[in-house]
Amino acid sequence: MTQARSTLIDPSNTPYYHCIARCVRRAFLCGKDDLTGKSYEHRKPWVVDRLKELAAVFAIEVCAYAVMSNHYHVVLHVDVERGKNGSDCEVLRQWTLLFDGPLLVQRFLADIPLGKAERARVAAFAAEYRQRLMSISWFMRCLNEHLARKANEEDQCKGRFWEGRFKSQALLDEAALLSCMAYVDLNPVRAGMATMPEASDFTSVQERIEQWRKGQCKSWLKPFQIRSRQEGGIPFALADYFELVEWAGRSLRDDKRGAIAGQLPPILERLGINPNAWLGTMKPHGNRFVLGVGRLKALRAFAEKTGRRWVHGMVASRCLFVG
Repeated sequence: MTQARSTLIDPSNTPYYHCIARCVRRAFLCGKDDLTGKSYEHRKPWVVDRLKELAAVFAIEVCAYAVMSNHYHVVLHVDVERGKNGSDCEVLRQWTLLFDGPLLVQRFLADIPLGKAERARVAAFAAEYRQRLMSISWFMRCLNEHLARKANEEDQCKGRFWEGRFKSQALLDEAALLSCMAYVDLNPVRAGMATMPEASDFTSVQERIEQWRKGQCKSWLKPFQIRSRQEGGIPFALADYFELVEWAGRSLRDDKRGAIAGQLPPILERLGINPNAWLGTMKPHGNRFVLGVGRLKALRAFAEKTGRRWVHGMVASRCLFVG
């Protein structure tokens, strides 16, 4: 049964979420249509450029992304502190980077004197927009509507472009976050579109590798920890993540089907992840989680908080996470 998005996406449960949006029927987001021979590859930068734009406006950070032919994946982090700490004026300026806003808000931002009742209404607008800027639903809405309009305009057609609402998974602990980010970054490898992570076009891992090779420190993507406990970073070292994705990419290649490299990345051992089960989740249709990903204890707590007796993935969790 369909459940309100607000019960599935709640930063008090976890700030990390994996979201997927898929095109309706035979619509193409990107890629090449073998039936007509038409290529839509030029649309892939649309997705990345819009993600960059929205990440600069919302109190939401992008941890990982992968743009495929008829769908895309994105791992998002809700930065609650950033969302709550901005002044009303900062919130209104951020919101009006995307939308014009009411005339009253425009007058306020233009420093036109307002009466007491008008200032109270502006404060109410700011409170509403503050919540929206921390909302994954609004983030995905601003992303998908923008892409649908551009694609429909180019195709000279109207109507639905996306297959209903986007799907979301709550990432309930560090192991779940690591598994899901790697799952997203390895999409082109799993689909046979690339042989190695660095050759996976329009993925966050390729972008991170290119920035690392160039010695670039600043990125629009949410940073990894540089050392033990970097404030605000994804809770792994970037080098560990590269090593893990490289290992998984080699193990998933057709000429190494079923083979596991002799030397496992230490991060798997530290997080208590079964390497055989982990590689299984990286393969097509291997992700047996639905609404949430995490250790069994975290899944049970998530089920209770969302009013369920259980959630899909509990058996998979027992196999994947040790302890």
